[in-house]
Amino acid sequence: MDRRDYLWFRQGFRLSTIAVAVAFAVSLQLAAASAAFFEPFNVSYDHRALLIGGKRRMLISAGIHYPRATPDMWPGLIAKSKEGGAEVIQTYVFWNGHEPIRGQYYFEGRYDLVKFAKLVAMEGLYLHLRIGPYVCAEWNFGGFPVWLRDIPDVEFRTDNEPFKDEMQRFVRKIVDMMKEEMLFSWQGGPIILAQIENEYGNIEGRYGQSGKSYVQWAAQMALGLGAGVPWVMCRQTDAPETIIDSCNAFYCDGFKPNSYKKPILWTEDWNGWFASWGGRLPHRPVRDNAFAVARFFQRGGCFHNYYMFFGGTNFGRTSGGPYQITSYDYDAPIDEYGLLSQPKWGHLKDLHAAIKLCEPALTVVDDGPQYVKLGPMQEAHIYASHKVDTSKSLPDNVSICSAFLANIDEHKSVSVAIFGKVYNLPPWSVSILPDCRNVAFNTAKVGAQVSIKTVESGSPSFSNASEPGHLLLHEKKFHLNTWLTLREPVGTWADNSFTAQGILEHLNVTKDTSDYLWYITSIDISDEDIAFWEGKGALPLLTINKTRDVARVFVNGDLSGSKVGKWVPVEQPVQLVQGYNELALLSETVGLQNYGAFLEKDGAGFRGQIKLTGLKDGEIDLSDSLWTYQVGLKGESSKLYDPEEQENADWTDLQVDNVQSAFTWYKTLFDAPEGNDPVALYLGSMGKGQAWVNGHGIGRYWSLVAPETGCSKSCNYPGAYNENKCTTNCGLPTQSWYHIPRAWLQESDNLLVIFEETGGDPLKISLMVHSTKTICGTVSETYYPPLSAWSNADFINDIAPEMHLRCDDGHIISSVAFASYGNPSGSCQKFSEGKCHALSSLSVVSEACEGKNNCTIAVSNAKFGDPCRGTVKTLAVEAECSPLLDAKKLINVS
Repeated sequence: MDRRDYLWFRQGFRLSTIAVAVAFAVSLQLAAASAAFFEPFNVSYDHRALLIGGKRRMLISAGIHYPRATPDMWPGLIAKSKEGGAEVIQTYVFWNGHEPIRGQYYFEGRYDLVKFAKLVAMEGLYLHLRIGPYVCAEWNFGGFPVWLRDIPDVEFRTDNEPFKDEMQRFVRKIVDMMKEEMLFSWQGGPIILAQIENEYGNIEGRYGQSGKSYVQWAAQMALGLGAGVPWVMCRQTDAPETIIDSCNAFYCDGFKPNSYKKPILWTEDWNGWFASWGGRLPHRPVRDNAFAVARFFQRGGCFHNYYMFFGGTNFGRTSGGPYQITSYDYDAPIDEYGLLSQPKWGHLKDLHAAIKLCEPALTVVDDGPQYVKLGPMQEAHIYASHKVDTSKSLPDNVSICSAFLANIDEHKSVSVAIFGKVYNLPPWSVSILPDCRNVAFNTAKVGAQVSIKTVESGSPSFSNASEPGHLLLHEKKFHLNTWLTLREPVGTWADNSFTAQGILEHLNVTKDTSDYLWYITSIDISDEDIAFWEGKGALPLLTINKTRDVARVFVNGDLSGSKVGKWVPVEQPVQLVQGYNELALLSETVGLQNYGAFLEKDGAGFRGQIKLTGLKDGEIDLSDSLWTYQVGLKGESSKLYDPEEQENADWTDLQVDNVQSAFTWYKTLFDAPEGNDPVALYLGSMGKGQAWVNGHGIGRYWSLVAPETGCSKSCNYPGAYNENKCTTNCGLPTQSWYHIPRAWLQESDNLLVIFEETGGDPLKISLMVHSTKTICGTVSETYYPPLSAWSNADFINDIAPEMHLRCDDGHIISSVAFASYGNPSGSCQKFSEGKCHALSSLSVVSEACEGKNNCTIAVSNAKFGDPCRGTVKTLAVEAECSPLLDAKKLINVS
């Protein structure tokens, strides 16, 4: 074995054992976590900032919801958030996950809140615990357990004693648990903030005086629990004096709390948005996001949280609704699978570093920054130890001074003069000057790399089935086991069905144990009715006043039609026969309502009258008929998705001519892809249903296609952002790829089970490992020096800009496809050389980067030579990333 092979072997061995080593180290640290993570410190606040141990702090927080990832993902997510500049992790606490049955608590697996909090502390980060317990969060029922609806006389989120009793009991449970685990700051733990309620101000007016009383009660209840840290109420303008009210929005630079005594907190910066089935995918450009964050700190903010920094996945039936998709990627800096999304992560990392350089100045100012008007839509805010004359050069004796220069014009670049120097400000941008002299960062100038990944949410399949029955991976036959199938019966299937007169409310019957509820009755049709319809040439109509979310109409076991919508009417022609006909209505939920007033009254299923019209003698009102009710599917009850229950079902081989069957269960076995990359399952060939891997619910799937219109090839980011601006994915399914966490896979014989409602082709289902394949960078020689160089600010202008390139963990830069220092044109994967081009470009970049996970290249004539004097040069690079062992094979072949 030569030295190169030895190095490959050693690195490969380290990668193959790193997960085991990390898990073992984490378990040891958690086992010893009874000791304090920090020296105990108090958290308080004044009008300017949160006081951590008595010291004002400017804090960046990263939103991560622990149930939207698996515990093995948590350490990496927290570490990547920290590397990206976060000092705080923020999470909701999910009541329905922790108390699925009243009085029976669950704090294991993805709901191990204590473990998550300790992992945050182990990284040296703080924790903002948003107990709520209402969370919204596009989470099923807004986080409320459905059993809460059944408490006698309960009304949610108002001055209602039954609700307040249950809410207080749960909030106390969480606070007491955190105290017992020594997790509050004054105990040496990470928790510095807690939240009671959530965006209640949006709906408070619907509850009248009872809403105002409830706000006061919630505040006093929370304060009485002895958490010992400040409590927050977001979007609550009438929050009591003892509670900090905070901002949730796309922009919060103009927000002021309801008391001068409170600091300015931004608890939710919506750096993305959620998506709904059949909709486009929201995208918020990072330039706009960075602009909003810089403006917030420029105008006096002190605590900022990204909602979300990692969005994750709505596993199982946890997605809210109706109609929120299984992916909660949220266009976040860390994607649904745990990989960095570039340039968003990298550009925001640089922003955070620039803000951190300003922290001494931001915290020294007491009453507010010095304001200077620089133009009709340009302004500066200066934070300094004392007032400065901005028309002159900054005096040498001013040791603490930082400035933010903003251009809020949406169209024009403007040059502004301040401190005796001229600065150019692009449209809709902020320049940050940590020393009031030199620009460290401008929100509109992105130097971070661009990453192109293997899987995008709605993209079509990357594979084509060459033979029926095979699960595919990367256009290759992946597993030889064929698909097995089993039909789901229509209507009743078990002895636990029951009969009642009239239409029962869906959730009152199912208790949300399943998406599905059957309503079954019979209709007697006479010969005269048949003759009447034949004479008219028209079928009778089944009408339902209102239904949500999906209703399917079956007559004598055959599907007549379906309706999708939120409390929409149904008019469905039905084909009836003479004599008795079985009418079966299937009501389906697609995520319970997660937002709005009176959630407990929203419900699901059918409302109003159900009638059969167009009969010879008029119509039949079925509303008060005898109906048989059947909760759920037979396959759910039989646990067809459970590896331990496979011998109890009569699976049969899937026949090629029967692949499009509705109401069908499918299963197959597959081997896990090699390596440690995240795994994505392509279900774009299917219709609507749910999927499980080794008994774990990976979520609902639905191949609804987004509208053809509403997207643009390029996004003009300047100007106020909203969730309908810069959308993507037009004409494609909203979601085709679904995350299978590595922790749920074994090396071989993984069980994949799918329930398909409408008909799909399982033979085209495929697997793909999700990773960054192509990385690109574009950095000018006039770009800013690296922020790490500011430790020696006196010589900052003598340091060349740098390009940073990075593959995913466990991957290396296997080849450099393009490199040009000069005046290259184009964009990632479309670069071309210009007339000015340094011949050394490719060799310099290849030597610096190939074979490495990441590399740094100085962008200067000293590095590449000067190919064209008097011209501003730019370095453009495109490189390929490969898994470590695959890269070794490529190099050996070459």
